[in-house]
Amino acid sequence: MQNLIAAEPDLHHAENSWSTQRKPTGQDPNSPEFIDRKVKGLLNKLTMEKFDSIAAQILEWANRSVQEVDGRTLIQVIRLVFEKATDEAAWSEMYARLCRFLMERISQDVRDEGIKNADGKPIAGGNLFRKYLLNRCQEDFERGWSAKESAMLAAASKAEDDKAVAAAAEKAGGGEEVLYSDEYYASQKAKRRGLGLVKFIGELFKLQMLTERIMHECIKKLLSNVENPEEEEIESLCKLLATVGQALDTPKARNHMDIYFARMQELSNSSQISSRIQYMLLDIIELRGRKWVSRTQVAAPTTIAEVHQKVSYSEFTVGPLPG
Repeated sequence: MQNLIAAEPDLHHAENSWSTQRKPTGQDPNSPEFIDRKVKGLLNKLTMEKFDSIAAQILEWANRSVQEVDGRTLIQVIRLVFEKATDEAAWSEMYARLCRFLMERISQDVRDEGIKNADGKPIAGGNLFRKYLLNRCQEDFERGWSAKESAMLAAASKAEDDKAVAAAAEKAGGGEEVLYSDEYYASQKAKRRGLGLVKFIGELFKLQMLTERIMHECIKKLLSNVENPEEEEIESLCKLLATVGQALDTPKARNHMDIYFARMQELSNSSQISSRIQYMLLDIIELRGRKWVSRTQVAAPTTIAEVHQKVSYSEFTVGPLPG
């Protein structure tokens, strides 16, 4: 029986055809964009239940800096962790633990030729991680204030328009969401990230990754504007003291703490701040008066050593800092 399906003719593939000229669409696995996408994906999956496995995969990306002389991939990973931690303040403790995990396990072959120790040798491994971490804390803290101030000024210029929008929506009585200006949302984001950063810094301190001196510098910065206080700064101060106040309030730091709380008492009586912030200040002042024991919990450790000891017995045990 004759084959009813004719045989397909052989196709001639020209050397300069579109298909042969087409380049692969895959992204360079060493490009910053590719690393950003992969590490962000892992951070989105990070939970306390999956902590070890996901953290180990993030560590693999950080260890790519073994092939570099400037630690740029490690710097990139730290930046991504910071961004995630400041956006999700409720999980700041978990991200602080991730930083500790990475610092303890980063390869000693990761180095930065541009950062030398006292002997003139490049800083490497965990010490380099900690150096990068300190730099990031300082940069984000300083940049956060300038970004927040710019965002708040821009939002203030649109405040009347936003009030009009809110008033119109209330008058209409509809259930639709009120759409404010872009400047308003930008200022809210800057405020959220600022509060998230302060809480994250506090959690890093509790895991012995930041020093008492750095904490005191943060508190002084937040209290520096006593005559014309910004409510966001006071709120950040209260968040920070709620996190680390107990560990900082030691006999050797008692004079500093007394000065801080004297200023806070003055602020709580100021007519320049809202009643919400006044009550927030009074809550922290009363918390210190109860020796940092909240109304709903039993007494917790009162020294830095005891706080660190408590952390070491938690579910994710941490070891000593690298030498």
